[in-house]
Amino acid sequence: MSETKGLVVVVEDEKSISDMLRMYLTREGFGVHVEADGAAGLAAIKSLRPIAVILDVGLPTMDGIQVCRELRAEGDRTPILFCTARDEEVDRILGLEMGGNDYITKPFSPREVVARVKVWKRETSGIPEGSGIVKLAGIELDPETRRVTLNGVEVILTATEFDLLAHLMSKPGRVFTRDELLSHVWGYSSIVGTRTVDVHVAQLRAKFGDDNPIRTVRGVGYSVDKD
Repeated sequence: MSETKGLVVVVEDEKSISDMLRMYLTREGFGVHVEADGAAGLAAIKSLRPIAVILDVGLPTMDGIQVCRELRAEGDRTPILFCTARDEEVDRILGLEMGGNDYITKPFSPREVVARVKVWKRETSGIPEGSGIVKLAGIELDPETRRVTLNGVEVILTATEFDLLAHLMSKPGRVFTRDELLSHVWGYSSIVGTRTVDVHVAQLRAKFGDDNPIRTVRGVGYSVDKD
């Protein structure tokens, strides 16, 4: 048997959904481990060290946000995609605030999930050599260590927040549309919806406070100020 592209842990208590995700991910060459409750899922993630986690919010024994909180508190930065049947935006934003990388609302297309996992796989395959530190208005972004500082103080970002900031800083002053950011940072088309870009931009702005470099260009998208 050929090697897989990496292991994905799916923590989902609806068997029809976990079976569907297993089928699509396996078809694309990923290994898949499934758990049906939060406590077992947390243990599996810690022991198996997957390349990505697909995590339901509403789980028995321990909900998905609690699982994420524990992982991040221990320094585990494995990319996490939250799946939720809830309509309230506050639940999705809370998940991102706890350190989740993205969310998707049920019912969803398994192809979208696979696309996101593929993007994360590429990101963890290594940073191209020669990528130097990017400096802008007191911010230093190091693509090799994936570390960001503001006036010498480290700013802790999720993997997706880092990639979004890096893409915006790659061309200061250039306006990126939400569709462009979805394509380059998340790796899927605008059919998914651009709201996730807005949520992540809001997260970045909150972390940089008054020194936030990201500007909204009404009706178009986002840019970062030039020095």
